[in-house]
Amino acid sequence: MDASSPNPSSSTGLSAAELHWVDEVLATTRSVRRNLDFERPLPREVLFECIDLAVQAPTGLGGENWRFLVVDSPAQKSAIAEIYGRIMRRLMEARGLPLKPTHKALLEQLHNIPAMLFVCVDGEPSDDSTSGQLGFYGSILPAAWTLMLALRARGIGSTWTSLLSAEHDAVSEILGMPAGTTMTVMLPAGYTKGATLRRAERLPAQEVTFHNNWGERYE
Repeated sequence: MDASSPNPSSSTGLSAAELHWVDEVLATTRSVRRNLDFERPLPREVLFECIDLAVQAPTGLGGENWRFLVVDSPAQKSAIAEIYGRIMRRLMEARGLPLKPTHKALLEQLHNIPAMLFVCVDGEPSDDSTSGQLGFYGSILPAAWTLMLALRARGIGSTWTSLLSAEHDAVSEILGMPAGTTMTVMLPAGYTKGATLRRAERLPAQEVTFHNNWGERYE
């Protein structure tokens, strides 16, 4: 089949080449903690392109209440990095686990990251039920993942981090974040520098998918 012809298996009408490229981005968006260019800034127009894509993500009942905060101030990055390191070390100590080399690499350089991208919600969860929590965060986490994908497609590596929510008030004070705003994911981001992003080893679909009834497999 010609690479420019529509792929009959795709209802979107993407060509085979386009579908391959989309699949590659989806399959190789990894958390990148090393091999980042700490000297190269992230242009505002590139970040805005990525955020424009992020807000195309599906929403739940929460609606379009996402807010994004880009932090590239050295003083603020250093303060955030200190809090992040404290939380990470406390967590690993509580679990009785050593820091992985990749985590150490991130902690050592986090204050030098070109930008910290905070994905926030204008509002707070009002319902502690499972359905209420799913509805609230279901309107923001897809946007955070789309942002990570958009960065990856532009050669920008990032890391999905949510640890800072453990010290939400301290982080909010550093960032001037108003009361009633919920911080979810922070993506430390920078252009990749010799990083090779590959598909991860994951269980295949047939081993994690049931058909009609829980526990029943496709024949």
